[in-house]
Amino acid sequence: MFELAALYLLAINGVTFAAFALDKRAAERRQWRVLERRLLMLAAFGGTPGAIAGQQILRHKTRKEPFRTSLWVIFGVQAVLLAWVAYRLLR
Repeated sequence: MFELAALYLLAINGVTFAAFALDKRAAERRQWRVLERRLLMLAAFGGTPGAIAGQQILRHKTRKEPFRTSLWVIFGVQAVLLAWVAYRLLR
């Protein structure tokens, strides 16, 4: 079970980072862009580390509001849920 979860998280974060890279490249070339809704959806499905890494490493969407705030809200909700699950498992 743990292995499947770890594999899923590696995959979703890789896909999320790749989506940020594709969007950055498209922005530079003035081509079709990845929808912000799709980038946030990938983050919400567990790709928040990949999204934040994509933002920082690629310097992409670092000042774009409300995207930036939405991403940090997703991160906050996931952190609270993770803490709650950890608490329930360790009780």
